[in-house]
Amino acid sequence: MHSQITVRPAVETDFDAVARITRDSYLAAGYFDDADHPYMRKVQDVALRAGQATVWVAERAGQVVGSVTLARAGEPYADIALHDELEFRMLVVDPAVQRSGAGKAMMAAILEHARELDGVNGVSLTTGSTWESARGLYSKTGFARVPERDWFVPGTDIKLLVYRLDL
Repeated sequence: MHSQITVRPAVETDFDAVARITRDSYLAAGYFDDADHPYMRKVQDVALRAGQATVWVAERAGQVVGSVTLARAGEPYADIALHDELEFRMLVVDPAVQRSGAGKAMMAAILEHARELDGVNGVSLTTGSTWESARGLYSKTGFARVPERDWFVPGTDIKLLVYRLDL
């Protein structure tokens, strides 16, 4: 199915679609109650994110259907990346086309890219403890839990789970 999907770096004309897909997918999954939450406002500022991290989109038939953000240790969008890891965050697929291969295509592109990076021996991510569909995708792709690296969103009791795939 992913032969129809192209994963490429986001350009400025993609930013509105990336913001909408991020907002819609987080709200549809029940991660947040409204788009005005401070974190939701932050993730919808795609221009800021693209200036500080690598943002990719998944595109099918000229339409942006998904997005992901990549970061290395020490970069502003890296939450958990160790020196030898590529971290990805905010992997989202438009709720209208979920389960159509876009998530798998982005995962394959992330892993392929990570294998080409000097000094990168693994890919890491953080996910919520209740985000079953996301955790299913990560497990199917070969990611394993690293519970000793789990962490709490600062100032909250929200526990985030860490996964890693060794390359």
